[in-house]
Order: sequence, then C-alpha cells, then structure tokens
Amino acid sequence: MYIEPNPLLPAGPRPTLVEPALESLLNRSMLQVQVIAELHRCGSWYEDEPRYECGLFHLVGSGHCRVECDELNSTTDLEPGDLVIFPHGTPHRLLDGTGGDTIQTSLICGEFHFVGSGQHPLSLALPACMIIHASRASAPFRQLAATMAEVVHADFVGRHVLLNKLADALFTLAICDYSRQTVERQGLFASLADPRIARVLQAVHDHPGKAWTMQSMAALACMSRSAFAERFTQLMKVPPIQYVTQWRVTLAEQWLRDRQQSVAGIAQQLGYSSEAAFRRLFKRVSGLCPGRVRGEGPRQVALN
Repeated sequence: MYIEPNPLLPAGPRPTLVEPALESLLNRSMLQVQVIAELHRCGSWYEDEPRYECGLFHLVGSGHCRVECDELNSTTDLEPGDLVIFPHGTPHRLLDGTGGDTIQTSLICGEFHFVGSGQHPLSLALPACMIIHASRASAPFRQLAATMAEVVHADFVGRHVLLNKLADALFTLAICDYSRQTVERQGLFASLADPRIARVLQAVHDHPGKAWTMQSMAALACMSRSAFAERFTQLMKVPPIQYVTQWRVTLAEQWLRDRQQSVAGIAQQLGYSSEAAFRRLFKRVSGLCPGRVRGEGPRQVALN
C-alpha cells in the first residue's frame, strides 16, 4: 500500500506501525468477530465463564471490574477502554472492582473464530490471556474502544452490525499493540523480532504459490540452509517447509468455503502442478476432502 506523506505531520521518517510479516498475515486471515453480550452490572457481582471452544473477549465500556484466571499471577483490575482476550477460551471470572458500590460497569463481550480447521499461526503465538490496557495502548485503539462504548448506549438500526465491525477492527489493533508491547514473545511474535525470519514469513504470506524450497527461503534470509532451518524451527516450532504447507492449506480452506474458485484454480494458485496432488495433500494435512469443505460452505470454526 502506497501512502503519501501527510503535510500536517512533522517532517521525517514515520515509525513502522506494524511489522510487515504480521500485516501480511492479518490481511490474508479470515477472522470472524461477533459481539454476543452487552452486560450492565452494579453492586457486588461476578460472572463465571467456563472453557469455550472459541476465543473470547471483554471490553470495559464504563466503570471498573477485575478479572481472574489460572494463567494470571494475580487478580487484574480493568478500567474503561481496557480489553481482555482469551484466545483459547480459557475459563475465567469477571467480578466487581468497586467494593460493592453502586457504580455501574458496562461490558461488551464477544467471541472470535478463524476460518479453517488447522492451527492458525496466531493460535500458536497468542498466550492464554492477553490484556490491552487503554492507558498504554495506541491512540487509534483508545478511540475505537470509546466509539464502541458509545454505540452500546445508542439506539439505531444496524447497531449490532456496526458493533461487530468495530470489534473486528479493535481485535486487529489489539494484536498489533500486543506485538509492540509484549516482552514474552513466542511463535510468530518471536519471529517478528528476527528481521531475517520475518522477511521470509512476509514473503510466504504474500506469495504462497511460489515454488518455495529450503534453499530459496534461506537465500532470502541471507543465511545458510542449516542455520536458517534451525533458527526458523526454533522460533516458529515447525520446520520451514511444513509452515509453507500449513499456510497453503489454511488459505485453501478459506477459498474453498468462499466458493469463488474451482478446486483446480486454487491448486494452481497455490503452486501445485496437478489438482490430484493438491487434493491428496489437502486431505493429509486437514483431514478433510476439498469437496467436503466446499460443500459445508462458510462457517465458524474455533481457534484451537
């Protein structure tokens, strides 16, 4: 994307807002975000959430509350604009943070899914619980969270549709802010800190149909084959060629459910010389036949 310099901003180089490898992944990921509840609590209250088969999030619109779960070292206080995300549906508890006072706390709660039956790269990289505090988040994040809180109290046609779209954008910003702030990087986020591996990831995400080999990826990273393979596997927890295959299958499943391309067309776009070879590989990796995925059509599949 080409962006002309904004004459209203100070001259000089602009900071990188998001790593290109992460941006390329988010641009090609079919993420479904849905607001499922708007809660208004006051006094002494708590909400026990069991384990879910999808990702969950809670945005504090007004008031204060606390969140507890086994993955957090202690109870964490949440203020207006704070967002807590449980990427793997971890059990948790929300409770009042005002000592039983009559201050009303509003929560916007939702769930999210990545389309695809295989593990999405983000599923390996995101922790069990992540909290984005508005006080330390980017200005766009704070503005978007405030807009969602305003929409909750509005009354107009299409309000819920708008909330879902805003939640989708907020989740994307949360991932970008988490990538920028976290010090405990793993998987994809650890790879983003290595410019050589990140360069390869971006290229694979943007050009999944290229005839990728260990040699071509190592050359792009300016590393020897053995050093590249060891470093990539150490960071991403899968060998390079296996990652390419998993990414292709993830994209293929999205395109099959979208039903805009033939199976042969998808196979060709992903770099497979024959439809039969693609069908065999797709079934081996996903456990499903391409025809069955196409027959199911669009659906929500939990991030696992």
